[in-house]
Amino acid sequence: MFLGTGDIAIPSFRQLLDSGVEVVGLVTQPDRPAGRHRRPNPPRIKSIAVEAGIPVLQPEMVRDAAALDRIRSWDAELAVVMAYGQILPQALIAMPPLGFVNLHASLLPRHRGAACIQAAIDAGDEVTGVTLMHVVRKLDAGDVILAHEEPVRPDDTAGTLHDRLAGTAAGVLREGLPALLEGDAPRTPQAELGESSYAPKLGREDGRIDWSRPAAEIERRVRAFDPWPGCHTTFRDGAACRRLKLFPPMRADLAGVADMADMAEIAGGEPGVAADTGEGIVVGCGTGSVRLGEVQPEGSRRMPAADWWRGLGSPDKLPLD
Repeated sequence: MFLGTGDIAIPSFRQLLDSGVEVVGLVTQPDRPAGRHRRPNPPRIKSIAVEAGIPVLQPEMVRDAAALDRIRSWDAELAVVMAYGQILPQALIAMPPLGFVNLHASLLPRHRGAACIQAAIDAGDEVTGVTLMHVVRKLDAGDVILAHEEPVRPDDTAGTLHDRLAGTAAGVLREGLPALLEGDAPRTPQAELGESSYAPKLGREDGRIDWSRPAAEIERRVRAFDPWPGCHTTFRDGAACRRLKLFPPMRADLAGVADMADMAEIAGGEPGVAADTGEGIVVGCGTGSVRLGEVQPEGSRRMPAADWWRGLGSPDKLPLD
């Protein structure tokens, strides 16, 4: 059986469907209201299962007795989970005789938790990947079966990296499946692999920019949080304080680099002060400055930063908070 909700799990689910094994069921999250009219929206993976004739279970809480009884009735020998979105009870983990395994979008023990893709970009990691591991009660702490690396590109956003890791995960599952079906999958304790880090679930306010941070760090965060939860700051428009969403690409202009010296000076060297340099809208940071790419003022459309600036009347300088 397969447990998954996020789109990143779809290639791995398709891999199982194409592998020749019998997929006895899919467990995914319930349909959720979405869009302007708040109509119930099923996870995309559900539609794939229905089309393939696979039974689907969508419990509000997978630990409930009725849900566990239904899953038990499938009599699955092996369970695979990726991006499901609920904590798995021990009663469920113990069900399949060949084991319960997880596909996780990082090189464990690096970046355990829900926001592992964002964390890899935000931290400036040059490489990440997908780990196939045995599931235990402790979060993302099970023994490793195998892992594939994936480079983090200088222009990666969480969205672009997510899509590549989705394909990487399907390859990891394809490679690991024969050993899992034979019951002799490797086990490498994570304690032997290095120190762990935790990437908790993100909310919208996590995307608020702290302009006292270095320019390179801010540029990475804008890429890391695109498309979710997004990055933002606020600016004063007359008497109103308005939110401004920030989008990549955003160039980090580091202090001390000769061709960027004028920009840093125009921005005043003050964190959070924006200015038009003639070559772009630049904001001073704790170290260096960043050149804004596209922005979206609250209540307006997404646009180039220069258009937003002209709409404000092209001020000499503008504090951002």
